[in-house]
Amino acid sequence: MAAMTRRATALWLAVAASASAAPPAPQDTLHAAGPQAAHIGNLWNFTLGLCTLVFVLVLGACLVALWRAPKVAQREAPDMTSLAQPERRVHRVVGWGVGVSIVGLLALLAADVFTTRALARLPLRDAVNIELVGHQWWWEARYQYDDPSKNFVTANELHIPVGRPVVITLRSNDVIHSLWVPNLHGKRDLIPGRTAVLRFQADKPGTYRSQCAEFCGLEHAMMALLVVAEPSPVYEAWAMHQNAPATAPADALAQRGQQVFQGKTCVMCHTVSGTEAQGKFGPDLTHLASRSTIAAGMFPNNRGHLGGWIADPQSLKPGVNMPSNALEPDDLQALLAYLETLK
Repeated sequence: MAAMTRRATALWLAVAASASAAPPAPQDTLHAAGPQAAHIGNLWNFTLGLCTLVFVLVLGACLVALWRAPKVAQREAPDMTSLAQPERRVHRVVGWGVGVSIVGLLALLAADVFTTRALARLPLRDAVNIELVGHQWWWEARYQYDDPSKNFVTANELHIPVGRPVVITLRSNDVIHSLWVPNLHGKRDLIPGRTAVLRFQADKPGTYRSQCAEFCGLEHAMMALLVVAEPSPVYEAWAMHQNAPATAPADALAQRGQQVFQGKTCVMCHTVSGTEAQGKFGPDLTHLASRSTIAAGMFPNNRGHLGGWIADPQSLKPGVNMPSNALEPDDLQALLAYLETLK
């Protein structure tokens, strides 16, 4: 009965908060926001144009053949004498067709080679370095600097500066995942035990939705990642804030919520910098309230969805590793008040 009550409460909180849900960020392969995506888009346009031309030529050849075929009435015997005659013209046409097909395939090969080289020519001066780790089913982002004191960890949301290259080192903590940011680059797999690198640059500010593009388990479809491209001063201010420890709660309700957080199993999985919570199994919550979504981009980060997620995450994302939390209503409200201070 208690489990059913928690599930009903979680669903009710999620539905009640749905009215305030933010619209999804754009995810469009045809509108590049950086040089890497533009190169891939140009390759796509060339391939589409060439294949369209081949389709039109083949269809035209079929129509000409049908038009020029010998005509015969239904009651007349067909004239088969042409089959015994040499068809030099047909042989020439077929030969030209084979030659043109070979040229077309070579053109596609050359375009692919030039695109691959163009993707690798991104200058890496003053690059932002991020180690992105795929989990079932969320993303852990570790921002890395030459000065280790500036390093920080966040989850399910990347912030990058406009006009600067970004180098993402990809790792998987469990199964094969695949990062796909269509507005900025193509897909790159995350394979356990191996390291991959993805380099791109955003030339236009905006929020770009990415996702796991490799089936990785039950909630594969609910594993999104928002990439926020913003001017360099805004990014630097964000990064400085992310590197700071969590602010201690000021009001009594939030202080009680911190006690609830530290007295439950939350501290076994989550980290809140500057507190006793140093768990490494789940997402870092130090600045949870500054993120626009929860549950790997699936729900808006507001009180309703956050309360439903805490009460019974299995009802919102079945199979997730986070357990349900049987909290008294007053404790849940206090915990939510505390989490909202983690900005």
